Amino acid sequence: MSLFKRTSAAGIERLEIPRIGTFFGEVRLPGSKSIGNRALLLAALARGETILQNVPDSDDVSVMLKQMPALGVDCYRLMNEIEGSYRVVGAGGPFSIKEGLFDVENAGTALRPLVAVLSAGQGSYTIDGNEQMRRRPVADLVAAVRTAGVAIECSAEGTPPVTMRTDGWKSADFTISGKTSSQFISALLLAAPLSRRRVTITLPGEPVSRPYIDMTLRMMEQFGVRTEREGYTQFIVPEKQCYESPGTYYIEGDATAATYFMTAGMLSGPVRIHGLDESSIQGDIRYLDIIRAQGGRVKTGKNWIETQHQGPVRGITVDMNDMPDAAMTLAVTGLFADKPVEIRNVENLRVKESERIRGLRTELEKFGAAVDEFQDGLRVHPPQIVHGAEVETYRDHRMAMAFSLAAIRTDLVILDPACVNKTYPRYFEDFERICHPSTI
Repeated sequence: MSLFKRTSAAGIERLEIPRIGTFFGEVRLPGSKSIGNRALLLAALARGETILQNVPDSDDVSVMLKQMPALGVDCYRLMNEIEGSYRVVGAGGPFSIKEGLFDVENAGTALRPLVAVLSAGQGSYTIDGNEQMRRRPVADLVAAVRTAGVAIECSAEGTPPVTMRTDGWKSADFTISGKTSSQFISALLLAAPLSRRRVTITLPGEPVSRPYIDMTLRMMEQFGVRTEREGYTQFIVPEKQCYESPGTYYIEGDATAATYFMTAGMLSGPVRIHGLDESSIQGDIRYLDIIRAQGGRVKTGKNWIETQHQGPVRGITVDMNDMPDAAMTLAVTGLFADKPVEIRNVENLRVKESERIRGLRTELEKFGAAVDEFQDGLRVHPPQIVHGAEVETYRDHRMAMAFSLAAIRTDLVILDPACVNKTYPRYFEDFERICHPSTI
């Protein structure tokens, strides 16, 4: 019998979660959407055929899959194979299509790379998205691409739609800020081999989410393209390179999604997570260090992680610039900590799928926490009593998943729970699997 109850009122779906006594059990993670969308694009650009395995069944990845026919790429699902397997027949260079309109809905990991990759080809293109995407910044990337001789424009607000007319890059020396999104740098890096030139990308300051840039470089190497770098100030992609299919490429479990289950184990446990270990190429695997810092016990093995409670949850202060998405998980632990949890250097959370800093403050206060909001973060003071609350998710998947953890102390309601489809459609089914009733 299900612990959770789905209802609907005034056209809004509600997921009622009762107070949970303990979290324990095992879950298997879906593939990472950040790796998945990069892998799909790399396979589409490579020479040869690539079999991608464990491609996640999420909205963002479905968006990228929908673009393949419009890009002239033969991509189809393989049956009777490992779950989520696709065969992609690569273009061996820039896409051959000469015009197109691409609707990427709210998938930033599709829009930003497509802008850069299409600009390095030849044709006229428009890349657009839904209402949420039309609020997300792209101006820095558009300005950088324009310096390569591409006729490209975005809205007056610096957001999609993006339109361009291009005959390829006429120069290949870029200067671009990464303070708003590391996806801008990743997009230029992914497109660089298509120019056949020596590409230099210079950053005037430290970028946000640096591990995502590292992930991009690692995956480019896995698809046969070498790069050079000077820390995070300059990246060089030598000339006359082409992506080469690795044959078969397995997409590891989503490390950001793992942070919810890591935390559940720390709050109670043990919780074992399959599909990921500390050798992950994803930066959010470092959240295990936060689990340890907050007093949790961590065990790891090949392709699994286990966390368990071993004392009070410690309040900590953390610079989360390298793991901004996981900052939302950490913020919710402020409800249970022995002293405040402070998160800094994540101003870019304000321009993600929702205004996440303001949203976190609003929803945490419903549970009884006092919250100090800063331009670049927040400080969560734990309440004496965690109140029941109705969580507004702002159509943001990470709000829904992070706040589900509050069930260890109180009843709650998640509004619009289907927003998790963006990255993890079966999240609440997996979460319920580790939830066991309270005896209180």
